[in-house]
This record gives sequence, C-alpha cells and structure tokens, in this order.
Amino acid sequence: MKTISLAFAVSLTLFSGLSFANSDKPFAIAIHGGAGTIKKSSFTPEQEQAYRAKLKEAVDAGYLVLEKGGSSLKAVTTAINVLEDSPYFNAGKGAVYTHNEQHEMDASIMDGNTMNAGAVAGVKHIKNPIDLARLVMDESVHVMLYGEGAEEFALTQGVQLVANETFNTQKRYQGLQRAKAKMAEAKTSADYQAAHQQLDTEYKVGTVGAVALDKQGNISAGTSTGGMTNKRYGRIGDAPVIGAGTYAENGVCAVSATGHGEYFIRYQVAGDICAKVKYQSKSIIQAADEVINQRLITAGGTGGVIAIDHRGNIATPFNTEGMYRATRKSGEEAQVMIWRDK
Repeated sequence: MKTISLAFAVSLTLFSGLSFANSDKPFAIAIHGGAGTIKKSSFTPEQEQAYRAKLKEAVDAGYLVLEKGGSSLKAVTTAINVLEDSPYFNAGKGAVYTHNEQHEMDASIMDGNTMNAGAVAGVKHIKNPIDLARLVMDESVHVMLYGEGAEEFALTQGVQLVANETFNTQKRYQGLQRAKAKMAEAKTSADYQAAHQQLDTEYKVGTVGAVALDKQGNISAGTSTGGMTNKRYGRIGDAPVIGAGTYAENGVCAVSATGHGEYFIRYQVAGDICAKVKYQSKSIIQAADEVINQRLITAGGTGGVIAIDHRGNIATPFNTEGMYRATRKSGEEAQVMIWRDK
C-alpha cells in the first residue's frame, strides 16, 4: 500500500510539473487595423481614444483565448471579429465602397500547424468574412471560394446572409465620392488605369488582421478587408491570397499584411518574410523590415505587416505614415500603436 502511495505521489508531482511547464510556455498575439495615410492632425483626442480603445478590445479578446489555453486559430478569428464589427476599419461593417456603390469583401486564414488554409473573395452578404474563410478551411475541400459560390457554401454551413446595405457608412460613402472626383479631375481620366494612379494611398489600402502563437506552440494568421475604394471589375487584392496577404507555418512565422494589394501579390510579401526566416535564419524583425522597408518600398508598394515567430517575437513594420496595430505577450499588458512614436 505504501509503495502504491509513493508511486502515486511521484506521478502527481510529475504531472503537476508538466502542467506548470505548459502554462509557462510563451503565447502572444498581434493585430492590425490597416496601414496608410493616417495623419495625427486629422484626429481629435476623442477620435484617437476611440480607435485605440477598439484596437485594445480586439487584442485583449484574442489574448484571453490564448490565456485560457485556446488555439491560435480561435484567437485570430476572435480578434478579427471585433475589428470586422467596427465601422472604424476597412473590413466587415467598415468596408469601403466599390465603383458601383456596393461592398465586396475578402478574407483568409491559415493554420501553421497543418498548413491548411481557407479564403473567400468578393462576398457581399457575409457579416464576418473571416469566419467564412475558417469554414472553407475546415469544412470544404477547397482553399478559396469566390462571390456567389462562396455565399452558396455559407448557406450549407448555416451562415445567415445579410443585406449588402448592412455595411453602409456615411464616412466610407463620402470617401467613394472623393475618389471618383479625384479620378474625374485627372487629365488622363479617359484611361481608368492611368486615372486610378492619381488616387492617394488612403484609397488603395485598408485591412484588418491578426497573428497569434498559442500555448501549444501553434501559430496562425488571418486577414479580412473591404478592399480598395472605388474598385471595379470584381477586383481582388492580397488579403485572400495565401502567401501574399496571409501566411503561417509552425516553427517559422505567421504574417498578416495590409497595404496596396497589387504589390503584395506581385512580391508574395507574407511568404517572402517567412522564407527569409526559414531559409536564411533571419529574425522575424529583420525579415519583415527587409521586405517592407527595402524590397517593397523600392518597388513602389505601400503598406505594412504584423508578424510573429514560434517564440512569440513580434514585428510590425510599415512604410506609410501610420498603421493601426496592437500587440500583447504572455504576462504583459497590451501595447496599442498608430504612429511610429506610438
């Protein structure tokens, strides 16, 4: 009897030590609400406080999932849902308008553990596109679904469609009218492509995203967007493109991008950052900086990324005036930033 008790005591001690070790493993999350022309002068103190509060709400929501032992995938979708449901950011409720005065949204998610991914593009009636991207990953045999087909799949999964007008906001509508006026004023307005080049950066960017590392050591990334103001012809940006706007691989890194999507697709930004970490043994901070502030900016691409590695190190480089972002690591308070000086 004493031998059994001793064995039990030893087992209990080992189990307790294992549990403590697991709880002591690092976990972290980073989010972004888009990069672009974010001028301090355009914010009242109340507006800035509201944006910062929403970013903190999102990063804290994802952090709570991780703290309780939840998966990085769940943390990513939870954080992004908060941003999609806010009119402040270009995703979900705050999605910009297309040329035809509608909203077309894209999203993607990637699981670094399985290398599985899901994406949707051009959806018009999905309240939270990131959730549908997750369903594509988990419940379909495909990676990316588009438009009506994606929404048909959503119905098979019990997702309720909403009216496109659900995403209407006065601020975004005024932005569309300004974009149309700028293009009309361009001397080359007869050429849509040339006239579009006259638009300021603020009309070409805007995304939300999250990357996370959980206690199990798994990393994930997700991105959601309303796309580009005044976009036409069913344009799709980098947000739903795995390797461009979103990428995750266990033991390497996870990335979510925001910026002028055409450049992020051409330069496979998210995948390129992780490749530098994987094959060149560069730190996540060095790899992300090289791609965003050297390779991309030299090509004329504007934007930024949030990136995390398997140790919980985080990078948030951007080459625009500002980028809405927040980070939180295990045992630490949230850090919320908009400009380079916080």
